[in-house]
Amino acid sequence: MSAVSTYLDHNATSPLRPAAFDAMVEALKATGNPSSVHRAGRAARARVDAARRQVAALVGAMPSEIVFTSGGTEANNLAITGTGCMRVLASAVEHDSVVKAAPDAEIIPVDGEGVIDLAALERMLASSKAPTLVSVMFANNETGVLQPIADVVRLARVTGALVHCDAVQGTGKAPVDLHGLGVDYLGISAHKFGGPTGVGAFVVRGNAPFVTDRRGGGQESNRRAGTENVAGIAGFGAAAEAARAGLDVDHFRERLEAALLAIAPDVRVFGAGTKRLGNTSCISMPDVKAETQVMALDLAGVCVSAGAACSSGKVTRSAVLAAMGVSPAVADTAVRISCGWNTESEDIDRLIGAWRDLYIRVHSSDIKSQARAA
Repeated sequence: MSAVSTYLDHNATSPLRPAAFDAMVEALKATGNPSSVHRAGRAARARVDAARRQVAALVGAMPSEIVFTSGGTEANNLAITGTGCMRVLASAVEHDSVVKAAPDAEIIPVDGEGVIDLAALERMLASSKAPTLVSVMFANNETGVLQPIADVVRLARVTGALVHCDAVQGTGKAPVDLHGLGVDYLGISAHKFGGPTGVGAFVVRGNAPFVTDRRGGGQESNRRAGTENVAGIAGFGAAAEAARAGLDVDHFRERLEAALLAIAPDVRVFGAGTKRLGNTSCISMPDVKAETQVMALDLAGVCVSAGAACSSGKVTRSAVLAAMGVSPAVADTAVRISCGWNTESEDIDRLIGAWRDLYIRVHSSDIKSQARAA
């Protein structure tokens, strides 16, 4: 096994940024409940308020619109369950935190690139006058494909529908602006861009309707009961501040995909024909199962993830690729490679080398046959 570890699975979780670590350590050294009125409580409240401003600045929101949560899943669940809408329309490529929170949702189809079918959405919106919530993610967690959120909002407003956007995967990697997009609700998570796990935010625009299902104290302006996770929130804020500089990794993705296509011209890059996050490649290795690739690359010291989701040891086929019309045989060969704030050129070189070695080992007989024929 290689002693070198190259981490290219930032869409699963990104390493903690130094600024976030330092902010958390300082918060953990202190004592105080942010709801207390004494000096220790006021100091804790000041940390939470500072982080609220930092997170709001990252997503183009007002601090009063930020509700701290345990992460993106809770944020998305709050949007689905707290708007009072009888009807939910969700894209076919949504994350499980939306899909399982709205099991009766009507599914908006996507095209072969994974982009929502706006004409289908328009027809669906016009088919019922029931109070409706439209849930469409900002960027897909598997392919990085960006959705036309402004167009979704435009169509929704014609019928008075509300719009929720799961921005967990896009925040910190591409510009996300609550008011610029015009959505009513955003879900975001700290650990996707270098903050700690276990903390996120539900962002509620202005006076958008929301009724909480959290009962208890009056924390988060009565929208999410429970004592705030001060250390986690402080780290979230510091990571948000650092992430405002943007993520300049598009060149890594372009170099990586060009190199793999040169090695194997029949490689497929999913979503390559449309706009994607600059950090994400979902790519196939012909005839090699995704789990085989993940294990082989791991032995070479490179961490990526399978396009197929694994739950409790059972591998299931990607619902995202299925919705895009990708055949099961091809979908089973897809892996996701995702860069982040600390990715370096050497990481891409190491992945390309390990991928090439695996491809040659698996296809060595084919390569020899082609050489003899030439």
